[in-house]
This record gives sequence, structure tokens and C-alpha cells, in this order.
Amino acid sequence: MIEQEYQDQLNFVITRIKEERQKANMSQIELSFAAGLSQNQVNCIESGRNIPNLYTLIKICDALKIRPEILFTPTDSQRELAKNEIINLIKKYI
Repeated sequence: MIEQEYQDQLNFVITRIKEERQKANMSQIELSFAAGLSQNQVNCIESGRNIPNLYTLIKICDALKIRPEILFTPTDSQRELAKNEIINLIKKYI
């Protein structure tokens, strides 16, 4: 069970990296140059074939001009979806 939770969090961070890169209108190669990584590293991280270490995450965040916690916190739309799910569950059982 813990292993699945770890994988879910990892997938969340990977998705957030890609979303933030796209939000910054950067290609993988542009991010790789800005972060001092190879394009292959960025591709492997975004595809889940490579788990970035803390140093790499910080380099990516610096290149994207975001705080690292952005990668670990839900977006507003994800929070809204979760809120709606909770409200619907409450309504169902009240």
C-alpha cells in the first residue's frame, strides 16, 4: 500500500513538472538548456522512466521560475474537483 502511495505522489510530481513547463511555453529542450540538464533527462523524467533527485528538481524549478512546493501541491482545479467530490459524498449520505 505504501508503495502505491509513493508511486501516486511521484506521478503527481511528474505531471506537475510537465504542466508547469507547458504553462511556461517551454519545450523539453528549452527546459533542459535552462536547467543544465540533457533533453533526454527531461524526457525520461516527464515519461516516468527516471526519478529526479532533489538537486535536479531544484534545477528544474529554477529554470521554470517556480517554487519547489508547486510540484507537490494540487492545482486550483484539482482542489475544486476534490471539494466537489466531498460535497457530493456528503449530500449522498445526508
